[in-house]
Amino acid sequence: MDRLLANGTVNAAQSGEGPPLFLFHSLLSDRASFDAIAPELQKSFRAIVPELPGFGRSRAVEGGLAAVADRMAEAVKDAAGGAPAIVLGNGYGGFVALQMAIRHPAIASKLILADSGAAFSEPGREAFRNMAKASREKGLQAITDVAMRRLFAPEFQEQHPELMRDRREAFLRTDPDVFRAACDALASLDLRTELAAVKVPVLVLVGEHDEATPPPMSHELAAGLPHAELKIIPGCAHVPQLQSPQQFLAALEGFLL
Repeated sequence: MDRLLANGTVNAAQSGEGPPLFLFHSLLSDRASFDAIAPELQKSFRAIVPELPGFGRSRAVEGGLAAVADRMAEAVKDAAGGAPAIVLGNGYGGFVALQMAIRHPAIASKLILADSGAAFSEPGREAFRNMAKASREKGLQAITDVAMRRLFAPEFQEQHPELMRDRREAFLRTDPDVFRAACDALASLDLRTELAAVKVPVLVLVGEHDEATPPPMSHELAAGLPHAELKIIPGCAHVPQLQSPQQFLAALEGFLL
């Protein structure tokens, strides 16, 4: 069931009953990237899967990542209704969740940051600048192969052609302006000096073979957070919840409840 949050600006799917658990999707994907794990999570939680601002039926917002985080804080407050909320973010969704927790310290009782970080290396920043430039000059189609490589290893792509077809189509539905704004925001982002403001427990997850947000970024993130635990998910890349749902769910055990 879909519902509108934050004064009708954020569209979200909701299923299950229990404590609210929010799932924030990545930049190169959409909320369907949680389809493989949502059925299991909704057995114990009210799983709320929003479309981030500018994606799907959620309205875009001006003002960079801080504005996106503020909009999502509004959505979380709206949907949680005062109950303690857990927020899980993958990739770009993890950066949004982290920025949100810094700017709104009481917004979440726990965070799960999967394949994310606090700042990119210079090569990582350059990759975002290049994707933004190429998409501006040639369209999203020109960088679809690059985007998919950042999500999944080549062997995985070869073994799952139908999934890859679906993920390519999802990427091509992205609003190009929203995509470029997010690339610009991530290319300049550095939250390292603000990590100490996050006082809640944080589970940091990362796929062993993630090329988009490599494991050293998660090591740095976990080291900078006051109450963080780091887990590496073997054999996975940037979207482990799609690549190996059972491994991903197993990594959450003991932290969610």
